[in-house]
Amino acid sequence: PRQQSGAALRRPCDYDAFVGLIGQAQQRHKLSLLAVCMMPNHVHLVVAQQGANDISRWMHWLLTTHGHRHHLGRATCGRVWQGRFKAFAIQQDVHLLTVMRYVERNPLRAGLVERAEDWAWGSLAWRRRGAWEGLLACPPFALPANWLAWVNSPQTSEELAALRASVNH
Repeated sequence: PRQQSGAALRRPCDYDAFVGLIGQAQQRHKLSLLAVCMMPNHVHLVVAQQGANDISRWMHWLLTTHGHRHHLGRATCGRVWQGRFKAFAIQQDVHLLTVMRYVERNPLRAGLVERAEDWAWGSLAWRRRGAWEGLLACPPFALPANWLAWVNSPQTSEELAALRASVNH
């Protein structure tokens, strides 16, 4: 096999297959998916778990299965994703909204779309279109009425620094 390089998700069919795997992971280890954004070389997920190890089991199954299928279909080996899986706790308050906003505006920040809701492989578009119902859970509180405008507005450098500090902590 040749060494893997580049993006884990390249074509629409890659993204759709990954969404299918998320559905299968949900059948095995149910999580509440609050926000999702699949990017070419990484995935952001905001989830709530019932049991202490649910996220780890869910992610292990998802990423192992995806990696196996990815390498099998391309005759490659090596890392598929940009970095290792990371998880950190989020309080169910304004910080949760900040993290969900960060996740849902990721393709806009990356310059892949002009409006965040135009990225087909994320929860913002799914909520707007009613697509992939059954995968997304309702957040523990209602999203603000101006959610779409807020997601599309730039985050401050302070917000981004606080988020990155949480992830890297």
